[in-house]
Amino acid sequence: MKLLGSILALTLGHANGFSLSFTAKQQQNSAWKLDSTTLSDSDVLTDPMFIAPLDSSPENGKMSQEELINIAQRFLFTSKGLGGDPAMLAESFQFEGPVVGPLSKDAFVQAIGSVDFDTAFPNWTPQFYGFFVDPLEEKANRVWYTARGCGVNEGPLLPFAPEATSRMVENPPQVCSLTIDHDTGLITRYTIGYVTDRSVGNTGGLGGLYGILYALGKPLPFPEAQPWKMSWQYAFFQKLGSLLNR
Repeated sequence: MKLLGSILALTLGHANGFSLSFTAKQQQNSAWKLDSTTLSDSDVLTDPMFIAPLDSSPENGKMSQEELINIAQRFLFTSKGLGGDPAMLAESFQFEGPVVGPLSKDAFVQAIGSVDFDTAFPNWTPQFYGFFVDPLEEKANRVWYTARGCGVNEGPLLPFAPEATSRMVENPPQVCSLTIDHDTGLITRYTIGYVTDRSVGNTGGLGGLYGILYALGKPLPFPEAQPWKMSWQYAFFQKLGSLLNR
């Protein structure tokens, strides 16, 4: 029974009175627990858990962080962040979202070309920030950034919304990435739509086009395009955890 409770604790974190908070005795006996008042800045900043950004000086044959980020931003600039210039994509390019893809270059370009976003949102405000090159990627060629954006729907978004809704769309923060070939400068992979806080904005916690359509009151009719809803299995698991914690 105790083992099951531990598994539930690690899985759930907290739910309906079931939490990971330790008792005073457990805190006292936890060898790894540190007193924040006795830590020096040096103790914290030099710990290997905090990974330093990549050196700005590129290795032989590799582009610098600045060059990689510049390519990523140029790509986003070419289409307000919805897709980008196909000429910047490698033939081996793949696009992927939380529940979409992977799509090949041709499939991605065709999909993006079928949506007239400028007509639907002529005054859309794209928002991109926090650009950095992943220090853990072996090839040091993946640019991460956060995307948001907002705008009023002033025209049709065919084929999903045949008429303007005049609704404001406010995107939640979404983590995205562009992987770039050091030799060619072309983009080989594009990932978008991974929402970091589903309580922000009015898309029901959804990213990408699914979130925009939900905010317009035109959600697509399948679970992946709907806001997250607790399954009965998960609800049962939480209830079981609450009972075991009594």
